[in-house]
Amino acid sequence: MNKPNQEKINEVLTRGVENIYPNKEALEKVLQSGKKIKLYHGIDPTGPTLHLGHLVQLLKLRQFQDLGHKVIILIGDFTATIGDPSDQDSARKILTRQQVLQNAKDYKGQIFKILDSQKTIFKYNSEWLDKLKFEDLIKLSAQFTAQQTLARSMFKKRLAEGKDLYVNEFLYPVFQAYDSVVLDVDLEIGGNDQMFNMLAGRSLMKKMKGKDKFVLTTKLLEDPTGKKMGKTTGNMVALNDIPKDIYAKVMSWTDGMILPAFEIATNVPMAEVIQIKKDLAGGKNPKILKMLLAYSIVKMYHGAKEAIAAEENFKQVFEEKLNPDEMPVFKIKKRNIIDVLVETKLAASNSEARRLISQGGVKVDGKVVKDESFTIGQIDADGVVIQKGKRHFAKIK
Repeated sequence: MNKPNQEKINEVLTRGVENIYPNKEALEKVLQSGKKIKLYHGIDPTGPTLHLGHLVQLLKLRQFQDLGHKVIILIGDFTATIGDPSDQDSARKILTRQQVLQNAKDYKGQIFKILDSQKTIFKYNSEWLDKLKFEDLIKLSAQFTAQQTLARSMFKKRLAEGKDLYVNEFLYPVFQAYDSVVLDVDLEIGGNDQMFNMLAGRSLMKKMKGKDKFVLTTKLLEDPTGKKMGKTTGNMVALNDIPKDIYAKVMSWTDGMILPAFEIATNVPMAEVIQIKKDLAGGKNPKILKMLLAYSIVKMYHGAKEAIAAEENFKQVFEEKLNPDEMPVFKIKKRNIIDVLVETKLAASNSEARRLISQGGVKVDGKVVKDESFTIGQIDADGVVIQKGKRHFAKIK
């Protein structure tokens, strides 16, 4: 049995890692032995796209994959219909199975940009959770106490604020714990906000199989206020965003996010990340390093050609204040600015169009439009450029 590379083991157990249960030393010993382990990461399809928050776990899974370990992606098509209460100030919206499966239909394509498609196993937890009888649920629930669940910080907060707690939210970690037992894994990986659910699986695995499952929690990609970057908090960078939008969104991040993002959301070698830390401390212009971060993320996910194009587009639009070379072209029926914004899909409705105008967020050929009654005049052969905010353009002819 070939001994694995110790440097790679050190990176997989430290880079972007928040905690390892029961401890790092125990998991390191297993990996050093050369034994191939089975690990999984669960994703509930609560939206139609994955985002950079998911990228953190996918990169960690790829590191284990490169060491020869067996990786399972578990799509929570059953658990997503319940709603994970983790990190939620209120109950999640209940989704139907049809909605969940529709959300997940493009997940494989997004995931395989990072993971090796030939070495990744996909499972759906409805395969076993749909088969549970009420008697089975009672037996599973008996393995946990109400005190354990009520000790969760977000539940304490909701109780203190007089908000409702629903029984299905208490059952969620029970179902997730059972996933670990059915998959019979050696390790589960997830964000630090998933610690309670994953440790519930560790506890259930011990009780039902007498097996010691490892749990690895990753650091979270957070904004300066401590909010997790994702769909719920409204600061999402979607993996299916076009490259130039990913680049521009990363460039809108604060300087304080540069170093953490390099560590957990890129595959830039750690030696370079350490140098970037020194450069920041030494007073190097953060904008240059943020451009390198945006380029690195786009390159990793879409390739060097798209990353170069995204960077050139950013420079053209945001630094040189020029219109992008490519933008959607529309033939309009009406010329009032409200109608034009809706027809070009720069606004979803008349009310949104009015809000954009009132906020000074609309330009026509580079000039801010402040009047809702503004009408587009003569349109020459080159067309007229409509701009919403800093990143969104359309041309009308």
